[in-house]
Amino acid sequence: MMGDGISRSHREQDDGSRRTAGAAPRMSNFRITPNALSHKLKLHQLQIFERVLARRSLSRAASELHLTQPTVTKAIHDLEAFFGATLFERSNRGVTPTELALVLGRRVHAMMAEVRYMADDIDAVLGGASGHVVVGTLIAASAKLLPEAIARLMTEHPGIQVTVREGPSAQLLPALATGDVDIVVGRLPGADMASISGVAVDHHKLYRESLCLVVGAQHPMAHAQSVSLPDLIDHIWILPAPTSPLRASVERTFFDAGLRLPARHVESLSLLTNIGILMHSDALALIPYDAAAQFLSMGLLARLPTDVFGDFGDVGYSIRADRPLTPACQRLVDYLKTIAAQRP
Repeated sequence: MMGDGISRSHREQDDGSRRTAGAAPRMSNFRITPNALSHKLKLHQLQIFERVLARRSLSRAASELHLTQPTVTKAIHDLEAFFGATLFERSNRGVTPTELALVLGRRVHAMMAEVRYMADDIDAVLGGASGHVVVGTLIAASAKLLPEAIARLMTEHPGIQVTVREGPSAQLLPALATGDVDIVVGRLPGADMASISGVAVDHHKLYRESLCLVVGAQHPMAHAQSVSLPDLIDHIWILPAPTSPLRASVERTFFDAGLRLPARHVESLSLLTNIGILMHSDALALIPYDAAAQFLSMGLLARLPTDVFGDFGDVGYSIRADRPLTPACQRLVDYLKTIAAQRP
């Protein structure tokens, strides 16, 4: 065993030196069968392996799983002994997965998601009002719709655990396909996104959201009676990231008006960051109305009188079409629908 605690007993050696990362592992001389896997592999080993693969670090995986590093090291050692091959190469910057680890990781990742779904389903059958729902949220839902739904869910079903992951649709929709999140709430993608990475996805509209152009309350244009796009081109803008569907719509609006995209701009999908920038600068930002409403009512932001950018789009939720919702996720969907129906 090497100093990093990961078994090297099955590695090919050249002059006794450590094999470099990325070299093909020496595979075991027996055939891996479903029988062998079911008899020899343990679920907790695979859970540990998945975290090491995700974090590229034994210590970080141990911390996340609330285990000691020797426990994590032993689990990886036992897996390598079973396969007769190396899973991770160690360096002073962490661990690097071998080809075998990457192949195994894709399957284990899906398996861990299924284990979570199974736990929720069994708990529901046994009469529990618990479970775990992982929600991916986009800016359109992060200020009002989703917080209200989660608040009601946790008040009426305190046994349900909720994990929220915020990010752009380019990250969250693939995470939905792999089972990393159970549901994505926010601006719905186009009809061409009915399948993500080969997984069928259903998109459910809750309401149509408007878009508003806002500035900080102290902005020189905060009380303007009218504005035109050419008047605004030289200001600092907060724009969506280039991968955001909204960004393409904004760019098209400028180009259709014969204008270039504002040269001075910040790219951000963080609502709180955007609000902070607006309050401390003369920047402008396009924000879904629901996200801006509470800040407008508090007098922290002002809305400029223009609708040249049109609507934000349809807001709703996306779920996988190939599996039923867990009871915990279904309860969240019910609250989302109730809150959406109560909108003015």
